[in-house]
Amino acid sequence: MNLLTAAVQLVNRLTPGQTGGADFEVPVGTALVEAVADALGADGRRRPKVSKADAEKLSAVAVRMRVVFEAAHGGDTDQAASEVNGLLRATDARPQLDKTDGWNLHFHGPDDTLANGWAAGCAAGLAMALGSDLAGRLGVCAAPACDRVFVDTSKNSKRRFCSPACQSRVKAAAHRARQAETR
Repeated sequence: MNLLTAAVQLVNRLTPGQTGGADFEVPVGTALVEAVADALGADGRRRPKVSKADAEKLSAVAVRMRVVFEAAHGGDTDQAASEVNGLLRATDARPQLDKTDGWNLHFHGPDDTLANGWAAGCAAGLAMALGSDLAGRLGVCAAPACDRVFVDTSKNSKRRFCSPACQSRVKAAAHRARQAETR
């Protein structure tokens, strides 16, 4: 799974705020465990077995990763980098090639729990993005009543919305406003 995709999924599923025009609350208990498993399996891979402790740790990491997205979106790369560096230190992320279904680059630390492995991997993915031309492509949805995050992978680097649904909602509202003005 692309580590940036995992970071986006974790932030959007595990941090409070608004989504699609409605309030979003962080799931708790079993729903939190399911949300983490869904986030980590969002690319179609097998959903991992997630413990309550792993889910709680990744929920806390998601809050820190949201800071990265918000700072990068606001142009404060220094704050975004500082938070990523803190995540890298906290997880003691170190790259390692592991043979699973072929050789894959994973990030581990002395604590090889599922939560630490994913936290380290997401932190490393964000670090690689901030240290490359993707730094300006970490975004927060521009739709009213939505603060979900995304990575802009468009060719022209002009993405403003977390999803086509939010983009359509904003366009429809603008259309209705124009129609109301002409009446």
